[in-house]
Amino acid sequence: MDSYPSCTNILSKGFWYNYFDIVFGLLFFLIAIFFHLYGFTILSVATSAIAIGLLSISVSELAEILAQRLEEPYSTFVLTFSAVIVEIILLFMILLEATGANNALTTVKGTIISAVIVDMNVLLGLAILLGGLNYKKQTHNEETSATYTTILLVAACALLVPSIITYTDTTKDSLFTASVAIAFVLLFFYIAIFIFQTKTHSDLFKATAKSRFFRLKNKQQEQNDEPKEHEEEDANYFFEKLSNMWNLFFIFLFIFIIGFLAEIFASDGMIVANQYGVSSGLAGLIIAIIAVAPEILTAVRAAKADEMQRVVNIAMGASTVSIMITVPFLMALAYLNGIYLSLDFNALQIGALLLTIILAWKTTENGDTNYFEGLSHLTFFILYMIMATLYSG
Repeated sequence: MDSYPSCTNILSKGFWYNYFDIVFGLLFFLIAIFFHLYGFTILSVATSAIAIGLLSISVSELAEILAQRLEEPYSTFVLTFSAVIVEIILLFMILLEATGANNALTTVKGTIISAVIVDMNVLLGLAILLGGLNYKKQTHNEETSATYTTILLVAACALLVPSIITYTDTTKDSLFTASVAIAFVLLFFYIAIFIFQTKTHSDLFKATAKSRFFRLKNKQQEQNDEPKEHEEEDANYFFEKLSNMWNLFFIFLFIFIIGFLAEIFASDGMIVANQYGVSSGLAGLIIAIIAVAPEILTAVRAAKADEMQRVVNIAMGASTVSIMITVPFLMALAYLNGIYLSLDFNALQIGALLLTIILAWKTTENGDTNYFEGLSHLTFFILYMIMATLYSG
């Protein structure tokens, strides 16, 4: 009987700590519908974005419960795949707004790249910075980052192919054919990566014995002396007591609501963007941050707990999935709806993607991180945000 929150529990601090994202997410969902129906486009965009962010946190929390019941790399898959579904839904709804009168297609392309930029600079950078402020040095399995950076460099080169073709004497049909071919290559490459991660070389994606993650077990006595408030709140968390199947049900229920919100966000968002001249680069960054926000919160919590291996898995795993799953699925959805979507990214996007991967490689290559490396990633992101806002190429 105590599985369900009583009236007394609803008024307690613990209830709001556990369920604020769901309560306010559903509240802003209703408010967004009201503003949308009555034509308040700016307010509907703002409230739908807030609702999407909050309910995405709910999806992330439920995915985290499932992840705790699994081992790496499966635990990271649960989180990254739930996040990439939200990303695909958002981008697909924007794709449906694609007409000759707006920049929806350009925004979608910008978001595909921006999602990786945000994952590898904001998520990774913020987690390393905050973790580094708590610990002088944090460690992880350097083979994980080495493998991921190799994968991401190949993926970036694949996206570079259609972009290079645009500088040749080619037709629109040839560019689309090249984009479709690249989408298939990325999908098949990811299937091979999935087998590599889960079957043949899963040890490359787990924390090593030298990782501080293992040494945390030696600090349990010290932790037992700390206040148990959050532990008691977590123990009363309704979804912790549900089976995996029920948690999956609620994950897809929240994703369904997010899909409805994404339609409002896309339709009204494109009106606002065209009306106020918001660049497609800035719009792509905003959408990417909304989609990646739950992963950022999860990574920051992991970094503060000194689980840098988890941070690396989330940041680089999410980037890998974001390119290799989002691109093929979006192209398929676009084709089924009669929308021409090609992978011709601009020079800034491809250049920033390659530089981001190189920066992440240098940050993680020796298996150690510190707060200055996190600050470097955040600085790079600020520079990219300035360029993306003003870039017109």
